[in-house]
Amino acid sequence: MKSQIMFLQTILLELGEWCRISTTQDVKTVLGRIKEEGDGFLTIALPNFGKDLERALDQGFVGSDQFAGFKRTGGLPRFLGGFLSQIFDSSTGRLLPDPSVLSIWAIRQFTLMWAKIAIPCSEERVKAALKGYVANDANIHNYRATISPDLWEDYRRLGRLLWSDVFQGITEDILYFRIIPKHGPGATAEKLTGNRKWLLRMWTQRLEAVFPHWEFLSSSWSLSLDRFDSMDVREPGAEQPVRVISVPKTQKTPRIIAIEPTCMQYMQQGLLRSFVNNVRADNTARSLIGWESQEHNRVLAQSASRDGSLATLDLSEASDRVDYLHVLELLQHFSTLKEAIDATRSRKADVPGHGEIHLNKYASMGSALCFPIEAMVFCTIVFLGIQNQLKRPLTKKDIQSFVGSVRVYGDDIIVPADYMQSVVRSLEAFGLLVNRNKSFGTGKFRESCGGDFYDGEDVSVVRVREELPTDRRNARRIVAAVSLRNELYLAGLWRSTRWMDKLLEDLRIPLPIVQSTSPVLGRTSFLPVPLSGDGVRMCSNYHRPLVYGYVVAAKSPKSFLDDYGALHKCLTLMELSLPSKKRPHGLGFEWGDPVSRNYIPGDSIGSYLSSSLRIVSDARHLEQSGRPFAVDIKRRWAPPY
Repeated sequence: MKSQIMFLQTILLELGEWCRISTTQDVKTVLGRIKEEGDGFLTIALPNFGKDLERALDQGFVGSDQFAGFKRTGGLPRFLGGFLSQIFDSSTGRLLPDPSVLSIWAIRQFTLMWAKIAIPCSEERVKAALKGYVANDANIHNYRATISPDLWEDYRRLGRLLWSDVFQGITEDILYFRIIPKHGPGATAEKLTGNRKWLLRMWTQRLEAVFPHWEFLSSSWSLSLDRFDSMDVREPGAEQPVRVISVPKTQKTPRIIAIEPTCMQYMQQGLLRSFVNNVRADNTARSLIGWESQEHNRVLAQSASRDGSLATLDLSEASDRVDYLHVLELLQHFSTLKEAIDATRSRKADVPGHGEIHLNKYASMGSALCFPIEAMVFCTIVFLGIQNQLKRPLTKKDIQSFVGSVRVYGDDIIVPADYMQSVVRSLEAFGLLVNRNKSFGTGKFRESCGGDFYDGEDVSVVRVREELPTDRRNARRIVAAVSLRNELYLAGLWRSTRWMDKLLEDLRIPLPIVQSTSPVLGRTSFLPVPLSGDGVRMCSNYHRPLVYGYVVAAKSPKSFLDDYGALHKCLTLMELSLPSKKRPHGLGFEWGDPVSRNYIPGDSIGSYLSSSLRIVSDARHLEQSGRPFAVDIKRRWAPPY
């Protein structure tokens, strides 16, 4: 705690120097509040202060209900008053005609940098979050009585207008057996890890109807017959529920996610790949939604902060408020895809302290299909709001005209500012909850996908992700501290950077100058990487410089796989690494053999197999698999770039 307080003082002093403000009294306030409130002042009270600043920027004045818990002088809080007086009028609290963007950034940097530090929530807050999860799911369909049949029809029509080509492409992938499922490295409801997932024997009747196990759990029909008697194909009532857990988000509240059963996760990943490919292939769809890159949203948010043409919306409890009916209505005219989506959706959840509950939502965070499905639902409702304001049915040409001004990434939504209120009403009419404290459309502040901007200037903050290290044994904190040091350097906070350098130096962590692509934990610098001197030598084999420093070492746990499971995994990796092709006919393959799905007519089978097998020539994936149990750091020579 001592080092953390010293770091607080250092960064607040530096921010004051940037803005030419004395922060002596602010430091005293911080120290006194930490003594009274502990970490909660840093992780809860300060972030609330930062969020109130954003709201005041959007509305153009400091409201009486903002900055609660901080004494005022005139219209502004005393705490950080020097910075605030460069943004708002000290007596009235109204936004100045030309507020200091530097002071806006400084306040946000200091108050928000601790908001997402990985400190576990109290048991009471976790229980409250789980209780809210259960209550929210039970009440998710309360909005239905207020939706007229005509509004549902408009929703379905816009869904067809927006996604018909994407849905048709996915449908064809299902019908022609071009879905290639896979296992991820994460946890499953049954707690299977590593290569054990490739020995999967549990399936469901719902999956069997669309994705028969003999097609997707084995490399060929003949091999699947050997395992037919050992398969556990479960009826809907006997299916494995998702396992609900909490993971760190903020100290104010945890994030509640659901871990899917292995068979569900496996097929969800296959459908996800089809969603990705078909959205990429559709010019309109890939311009409106995304779940891979956040950069599009950030660029639009920065532009909107300058000209005010666009609004940024944020949804609370976004995934947990997507009613399964939203999805069914969207897919009404695509029965094959609807059946596949239903087959890969878990219907029950095991919630700690509440037992098994029936799920009304489509899926919790943790489902591979959660993001793409919710993005399509949200985007459809956004255009419904636009249509309601225009008071006429939208056409394909209308939708094209909104490309570049409507964008959905998860629960971060960008819409034209002129349509903001109509879109908000539409979202809330369908049971979704707009977080008005994080939605901006009137002032010059915009926030989307981790990018924060005021009047075109980037006011994003450097965040502390882990507590500061006290010794070298905590590799995770060391790695986080080096990352924090480099982010502070790039943000121009060089006094704080030197303080971090001293902290790491006292722990005997060498920090050579390296580029961001180097495996070595080192210093980012605008200076060139030194090619000679202490801690630098030339590699005799490749004639390139090497530096001596700590490198992250994380080994996948041992997980041996052979027999049918090994063959199935290798052939699946071959498929995933090659372009998708239509199934060939009359080539001597068994119908459904993975090797047949990507065969390119005109190539010899031998050359196809030899080129494909090179992709999986490293057999270590059959001996080690899964996420590392622990992370370590080891000193060795490695390239600085």
